[in-house]
Amino acid sequence: MTTPNHPGWGGPPTLGQRIDEAIELIEMELRHAITYVNDAVIPQVRRESITAMRTAADTLRNLADRFDKQSNTAAKQQYGQAPNESPNRANNPDNNPNQESRS
Repeated sequence: MTTPNHPGWGGPPTLGQRIDEAIELIEMELRHAITYVNDAVIPQVRRESITAMRTAADTLRNLADRFDKQSNTAAKQQYGQAPNESPNRANNPDNNPNQESRS
């Protein structure tokens, strides 16, 4: 008794069968890649991003502090005054209470 030569009955795989197998393998590999990205890559990127953002925030805070310090130092040197004193009052000799009246 002979078996008919139909696809899937033990004969050589047809082109359609080979394509179906390739599609199944590709889908399986894609599922593995997605799992790897979700389980390993994304958490690592999040950790590194958080660290980078904190480092950038610290650097910006330090830069702002330096700007403030330089600005305050420059203002004191330019006007020769205390930080709360008005610049016009410090440089105007008529408003200086330590000098005698010119009249």
